[in-house]
Amino acid sequence: MATISSPGIGSGLDVQSIVSQLVALEKAPLKQLQTQATSFQTKLSTYGTIKSQFSALGDAAAKLASPSGWSAVTATSSNSAAIGVTVAAGAPATSLTMAVQQLAKAQSTASTAVATGSGVGSGSMTIELGAWSGSSFTAGSGTPVSVTINPGEDTLAEIAAKINDADAGVSATVLKDASGERLLVRSKETGQENGFRITVDDDDSNDTDASGLSRLAFSVGNTNGMSLSQSGQNALATVNGVSVSSASNRLADTLPGMTIQLSQVTTAPVEIDVSADTEAVRANVQAFVDAYNTLNSTLSNATRYDAGTKKAGALQGDSTATGLQNALRGMMRSVTSGTPYTRLADVGIELKTGGALALDAGKFDASLSNLEGLKNLFTVDTGSATTEGFGRKIKTFAEGLIDADGLVSTKASALQKSIDRNGLEQERVNDRAARAETRYLAQYNAMDAAVAKLSGLNAFVSQQITLWNKG
Repeated sequence: MATISSPGIGSGLDVQSIVSQLVALEKAPLKQLQTQATSFQTKLSTYGTIKSQFSALGDAAAKLASPSGWSAVTATSSNSAAIGVTVAAGAPATSLTMAVQQLAKAQSTASTAVATGSGVGSGSMTIELGAWSGSSFTAGSGTPVSVTINPGEDTLAEIAAKINDADAGVSATVLKDASGERLLVRSKETGQENGFRITVDDDDSNDTDASGLSRLAFSVGNTNGMSLSQSGQNALATVNGVSVSSASNRLADTLPGMTIQLSQVTTAPVEIDVSADTEAVRANVQAFVDAYNTLNSTLSNATRYDAGTKKAGALQGDSTATGLQNALRGMMRSVTSGTPYTRLADVGIELKTGGALALDAGKFDASLSNLEGLKNLFTVDTGSATTEGFGRKIKTFAEGLIDADGLVSTKASALQKSIDRNGLEQERVNDRAARAETRYLAQYNAMDAAVAKLSGLNAFVSQQITLWNKG
C-alpha cells in the first residue's frame, strides 16, 4: 500500500522549507567550485588558442628557416603571347633572347568525300607511327595497330570510332559538308617523329586503287588514298642564337628549371628574364610578422589588468603565460651570427612598444637588394640556439613549446586535470547534499510523527479532564 508523506502536518512546521535550506547549506561549496571550473575552462581555452598560434608562428618561421623558402623565382617574357615561360623554385637567375621560326604541328590527313552514311568497303586498316622523309617512311618503335572494317556495315563514323578505340596514336573524326562525308585523321602528338602511315588490306584485292577501303590508305605519293592536309613538323627556335628543335611546342627540359610554351612565330627577338621572386620573400616575412603579432596580442590581452573596466585577463598573474611573453619578446631582440645582418631591426623588422613587430618598408626593401644576407639572418646554422638564424631558433622554440611534453602542452594538460578534479568535487558535494536531504527528511518525519502522537495524547488528556470536571 502506498504511503503518502506530508512533512509538517503533525508538527505544523514547514519541514520542506527547513530541509531545502539545510540542503542549500550543504551545497554552498558548489558556487566556489563552479566559479573555479569556469576560470579553469577559460584558461584552458586561452592556452588552446596560444598553442594554435605558436604552431602558426612555428610554421611561418619554418618557411624562413628553409632554403626552399628563399628559392622562389619569377620569370617574364617581353612577348608572352608568342613565348610564355614558367619557372620552378630554385631555377637559376638568367636573362636570354629567344625567337621562334616554326611551331610544332601534328600530321593531318583527309579522305575524299563519300555519300553520307554509306560504307566504304571492307578489310583491315593498319596504322603505324613514324617519320616521313619525302616519300620514305621510317616506322617508330611502337607496334602497328590494325582495325577491322566490316563489309557493307561500317560507315565513316563507325570507322572513326574504331580508330579512336584502337588507341593507335591518332585521332579520327568525320567532316560533313555539301559533298558528303570525309574521314579526318590526325596524330595525337605534334612533331616530325609522330607522323603516321595507313596501309589497307582491301577485300576487293586491290589495296592502292581509288575504290573500296583503299580510299582510306595514306602514304606520301599515293594519290588514290587520303590526302595530306598537314605534315608533322618540329618546333624550330633559337635561344641566344643557338638553334633548338622540339617535337612539342612545350619545352620542358631545354633550360634548367624553366618551362617554355611556344605559341606564335616571332618577328622580333623576345627577351626572357628569370630573377629571384622578392615579392614571395616579402610575403613570407610579412606572414612571420603577422603570426608573431597575433600571438603577442593574445598573450598581452590574457595577462593584463584593464583598470578602466576593472577586469583581469584570463591569464592575469599566470607566471607561465608571462614567462612565454617575455621569452618571445626577448627572442625578437636577440642576435644571430649571420652577415651582414645580425638583428631583425637591421632589416626593418622592429619591436615596438607593447611588444608588437612592425615592418619598415623602406628599410626592408633595401635589405632585399642583398637577398643572400637577408636569407642568412633567418637560415644561418651555428649549432647554438642563441645565435642561429631567426627562422631556425623561433621554429625550434615554437615546436618545443607545443610538443607533447612542451611547456604549453603540459600547462594545458594540468588545467584539464584541474577541471576533471573540480568536476569530481562537484559530484561529491551533490552526493553529500543528496544524502543529507534524505537524512534530514527522515529525521524531521520522525519528529513530525512524534509530535503528532504527543498532540493526540494531549487532546485525549484534555478531553478526560473536561469529563471529570463535569462529573
